[in-house]
Amino acid sequence: MHKPASRPANLLLATLCAAVLSACASMAPDYQRPALPVPDRFAVADAGPAAAVPTREIGWREFFTDPKLRDVIDAALGSNRDLRIAALNIERARGLYGVREADVLPTVSAGASETAQRIPETLSTSGRTGVSRQYSVTLGVSAYELDLFGRVRSLRDAALQEYLASEDARRATQIGLVAEVARAYLQLAADQRRLELAQATLASQRSSYDLIRRRFELGVSSDLDVRQAQTTVDAARADVARFTGFVTADRNALALLAGVPLRDEWLPGDVLVAPTLTELPAGLPSEVLLQRPDVVQAERQLLAANANIGAARAAFYPRISLTASAGTASAALSDLFGAGSGTWAFMPQITLPIFDHGRNRSGLQVAEAERDIRVAEYEQAIQVGFREVSDALGFRMTLGEQLQAQTDLVGAAEQAHRLSEARYQSGVDDYLGVLDAQRALYAARQGRIGAELEQQLNLVTLYRALGGGLDAGTSASTPVVGALGREAQ
Repeated sequence: MHKPASRPANLLLATLCAAVLSACASMAPDYQRPALPVPDRFAVADAGPAAAVPTREIGWREFFTDPKLRDVIDAALGSNRDLRIAALNIERARGLYGVREADVLPTVSAGASETAQRIPETLSTSGRTGVSRQYSVTLGVSAYELDLFGRVRSLRDAALQEYLASEDARRATQIGLVAEVARAYLQLAADQRRLELAQATLASQRSSYDLIRRRFELGVSSDLDVRQAQTTVDAARADVARFTGFVTADRNALALLAGVPLRDEWLPGDVLVAPTLTELPAGLPSEVLLQRPDVVQAERQLLAANANIGAARAAFYPRISLTASAGTASAALSDLFGAGSGTWAFMPQITLPIFDHGRNRSGLQVAEAERDIRVAEYEQAIQVGFREVSDALGFRMTLGEQLQAQTDLVGAAEQAHRLSEARYQSGVDDYLGVLDAQRALYAARQGRIGAELEQQLNLVTLYRALGGGLDAGTSASTPVVGALGREAQ
């Protein structure tokens, strides 16, 4: 004959079934992604054919081809404190999500206890002093909330989105770090070239000054020529001192980003391999902004706020919690697992809010306001990204022409300098013409260095603004995050 299941087993089974059924409800609003608060497409007047690989999938190792710059970026990714803080924030968010995930299912615990009590003879039924003992072993569920209205699940979903947002924050920090290291490295390279130009100019001006002074001693040149030559030497000395300070400051900034002292082999050399960017498609859609980690992070936070509304709504409804246990108890340790020692307890509890003085209503108001704030932050992130990309594209269309014009200016200034020196040597003009030509040539060469730097920095800015910067061998997220992301969807 079939023996029916014991009542304690039925209670625990019923509790577990209730846990499964309670995980199916949610009062969170249906999520609708806000419309893009920007035009549908970017204006890219000089764009070429569509890029074979999206910018966000181009690893920084492919984009930055200078081996020394790669070494500095590698050091920064391993030692930068901002990136380390972002990684630790992920661990913290992962722990918080684990806590919320554990609340969804009942916690089963086992316990063993002994109770000993001395009974005085005045209270003893036998009229003698004695000691009463009780032993028990139980397995049960304590204060498990039946999530009939989705409060616990909504809190879990919010924690999940915060966790995923922390991962996106780390990605944004990494992309920003790669871009900042590149900017600092390019700035150092440019200032080193400016310093070298100033030093070469100083040496040339001193030679010219010595020549003019000898001509003055021979009575060929005037004292005015000597004083004018001295001004060029002093100006070059000032520039050497100024750019020396710039180079020192640039090295300090690069060392701070790298997180470690700079090695001499990491410093920019005479030849700098500039970054290159694949041609962008004409009429680039603004939807590419949705791939930026900061925009994804803002949307994750919006999803978390949306889930918190579900928890706030569920607070208006009854809350049911179950406590159940089953085990064995006996007055003697030797009889603890004997026949007839079974025991069980079942204690359901229901709580219904009646008068809370507006606490739940205020909590819902806070959750809805938080959702609206997150919507505004999400739209703001997209607008900021749109402006960054638009500005970078706008400058990109003019920087090439600017660099070409600056190169032509250097050529014209060099020719003017040669002609002015020849006219001065032949006695046709005074030294003031040579002085003006030297200043124009020096300014043109410095301007060309600045134009080359701006063109390179523009590529770095555009690469970052379009969401690029991850290593080619690193996926957008870890396998754990990917699995959680699929669950969230």
